[in-house]
Amino acid sequence: MIFDPLYIIMILPALLLSIYAQFKVKSTYSRFSKVSTYRGITGAQAAREILRSAGVHGVDIELTRGFLSDHYDPRSRVLRLSESVYAGDSIASVGVAAHEAGHAIQHAHGYAPLKLRSALVPVSSLGSNLAWPLLIIGFIFMAQSLILAGIVFFSLAVLFQIVTLPVEFNASSRALQALPASGILSDSEVAGARKVLTAAALTYVAAATAAVLQLVYFLLRAGVLGNDD
Repeated sequence: MIFDPLYIIMILPALLLSIYAQFKVKSTYSRFSKVSTYRGITGAQAAREILRSAGVHGVDIELTRGFLSDHYDPRSRVLRLSESVYAGDSIASVGVAAHEAGHAIQHAHGYAPLKLRSALVPVSSLGSNLAWPLLIIGFIFMAQSLILAGIVFFSLAVLFQIVTLPVEFNASSRALQALPASGILSDSEVAGARKVLTAAALTYVAAATAAVLQLVYFLLRAGVLGNDD
């Protein structure tokens, strides 16, 4: 498939968007990681304050390794922050921590898209693991049943990527509202946090775009959309 001109044409825009998104998030985070907050609050402190203000209790905040490996685990109710975010007092650190706190608030309030994404995790993982072998074998041997099965499994992974978008956008929206409301950041500082979170959101948009375009390609080549010429 990677030698198919149609595949290259269709996936190239998503690939370029992904490269740009990675550059944007790293450069923006790097820029604002050098700008300390006026109050000197660390990412971990900001997350605790936001959760407290939202009335969310019982969420542990832990240190984890890796660059921008920050995430909220709804199963164990643990908010894990990377070293630079956990102990950093920069606008970037506080913005990322607030975003992850937004996920914890989503969980506590029963935010529907987060529930759906959590439910899709196992089927999405299964779909990702089975889709490619079925599609490759199906296209090699022109086995329509295998191709269609692969498309079904791949669709589960695509659905996960699409559902992820409102979850991430909403978490950032909650963060950008909570930061000035709780007095953690001033209005001018929030503008920097917004740039960091907007850049991070672009990576999810790029991933979803790539997944959708690949699905459309498979549907075209399988003859489900248009024809397979």
